[in-house]
Amino acid sequence: MNGHGSSAGAAAPPPASTPATTPAAAPSRRGWLGWVVLLALAGGAWYARPYWYPRVHALLVPAGPKAPPPPRAVPIVATTVRERDINLYINGLGTVTAFNTVTVRSRVAGEVVKVAFTEGQTVKEGDLLVEIDPRPFIAARDQAAGTLAREDANLSLAQVNLKRTEDLMKSQASTQAVYDQQLAAVQQSEAAVKVAKAALENAELQLTYCRIVAPITGRIGFRLIDKGNIVQANDPGGLVVITQLDPITLQFTIPQDDIPRVLEQMNIEGSLQVDAYDRDFKRKLATGKLSALDNQVDATTGTLRLKATFENKNRALFPNQFVNARLLVDAVEKAVVVNTSAVQRGPESTFVYVVKSDETVELRNIELGPSEGLDTSIKNGLKVGELVVVDGVDKLTPGAKVQFQDKASPAGKKPASKPGNEIAAEKRT
Repeated sequence: MNGHGSSAGAAAPPPASTPATTPAAAPSRRGWLGWVVLLALAGGAWYARPYWYPRVHALLVPAGPKAPPPPRAVPIVATTVRERDINLYINGLGTVTAFNTVTVRSRVAGEVVKVAFTEGQTVKEGDLLVEIDPRPFIAARDQAAGTLAREDANLSLAQVNLKRTEDLMKSQASTQAVYDQQLAAVQQSEAAVKVAKAALENAELQLTYCRIVAPITGRIGFRLIDKGNIVQANDPGGLVVITQLDPITLQFTIPQDDIPRVLEQMNIEGSLQVDAYDRDFKRKLATGKLSALDNQVDATTGTLRLKATFENKNRALFPNQFVNARLLVDAVEKAVVVNTSAVQRGPESTFVYVVKSDETVELRNIELGPSEGLDTSIKNGLKVGELVVVDGVDKLTPGAKVQFQDKASPAGKKPASKPGNEIAAEKRT
């Protein structure tokens, strides 16, 4: 048993267990996992290629010369070339003068008992202005009337005596000398009656002078007397001044070189239009007609004086007011005009910058015509509807790219604003 047991113990196999990993199998597994990780990294790098490749390429590849940046568009404001009638004027500085100016004076001496006007009032011809105390003049009129009545009675008596003498002469009861005396007495009485009548008329006239009325229709200035003042006949200071404002006149001057143009147009039209503007030449005050030319040129200034007449119902013109006068002497029909600010003057020519359809500018020489206000007519060089630059010209060169400053009116489109108004449109994107 012991032998069998020892023999069995020596021959028994080792107990069963899980097979152990061999050294050759472990490296094979780690290599497979590394390839998986490597492929994942490669795929991620390829997916992110648009982000890292330009930077790597910039570091590895030498940089070439940089391309110049595109030219920057110049901001501008443009206006459209238009066609319209343009008027030709001669400008002159003038002074408004009242059509009539009257200093009202008293014709009789006396006390002012009534002032019937207010300062600045507009009065009509015949309106009562001032009343002088009439009592002394009423007494003088009554006295003259009594004198006339007495002289009429003397004349009647003389005529009766003359008739009686004529009857006595027929019967040889009177002499020729007596007749002649009676005839002379009648003639003297007739003369005395005429003197008395004249004195009565003068007294009545002096009485009417106590009521001082407006001699013209016009505006009254500041009063120079008050109630209770004693005024003298024909006092140089007067009582008040009245100026007629409607119509009213304007006297102005023009250069002597323009006289032939004015005379030629007057022979054609008969009467020329004159516009009156304020001192800044911004607001038109009135429109009138040329009424007269002076008969000689002022040798010291080389100018000729002209007079124009205006209706002044709105009282825009006032006596002694300084205004600018514009005399219309001619007109150009269907003229090509552009805003004057678009016109540029160089050493050799006059030019404008024209905006082309590709929003670049072209320098174009032009020939100027007459100007009116903010517009200048163009004889040659531009066509109606073209766009010309009026602001931003100092930064432009021929062929420069431009952009407009307002989205409302794109380049090349005719503006719907008033003639002469500037347009601006931003470059279309």
